[in-house]
Amino acid sequence: MLILPSLIALLMLATLLALGTWQIYRLHWKEGILRQVAQAEAAPPVPLGPHPTSFQKVSVTGRLRPDLAASFGAEVRDMPGGPVLGTQLIVPLERAGADPVLVDLGWVPNGPRPTLPSGTVTIAGYVRQPEKPGLFTPSPDPARREFYALQPGVIGRALGLAKVAPFTLIAMGPDDPAHVPVPAQELPRPPNNHLQYALTWYGLAGVLVVMFVARARKALQE
Repeated sequence: MLILPSLIALLMLATLLALGTWQIYRLHWKEGILRQVAQAEAAPPVPLGPHPTSFQKVSVTGRLRPDLAASFGAEVRDMPGGPVLGTQLIVPLERAGADPVLVDLGWVPNGPRPTLPSGTVTIAGYVRQPEKPGLFTPSPDPARREFYALQPGVIGRALGLAKVAPFTLIAMGPDDPAHVPVPAQELPRPPNNHLQYALTWYGLAGVLVVMFVARARKALQE
């Protein structure tokens, strides 16, 4: 009478335990990635090479082209006077002997653009590879230089640049809302919810055992 329910319960229990154990393996894997990110973040930037890896911390020297500035995305930030709508400021950086590189200098409020330094500058940040627009990504407006996906080729052509580096440099610096642009303060980190997922699967396995034991006792008493 309990043979078929027992087999089904054992199969479900094995599946739930396997899913929980898989999440534990994923937890250790993700923790390793986060340690690597933390180490890279603490290390000094290296000179930008021709083929940087994703999220590599680098520095690059050149001249900014504020006349070719563009905006990326839209973001509301809490400022001293209240929430403010703004965008990421994208500016080409001309390099000697290499293609210009698009630099995300950081968040700026909507309105007049801030004055950027002239002459030769050195910017430190991390490398972000091109991204593909998602299903719900708004369409770019090249005429207004407004973009919603970091696609260096698309943005570069809209700015009248024949060729740009195939990646974007995300500038990093201190968090000082009194000065704009506000650059990134840290490298991006992937979410790590695997412990929560593992506990959920193990918890469901425990619930299954309790329910089966209760059902079995009731069946044996009948």
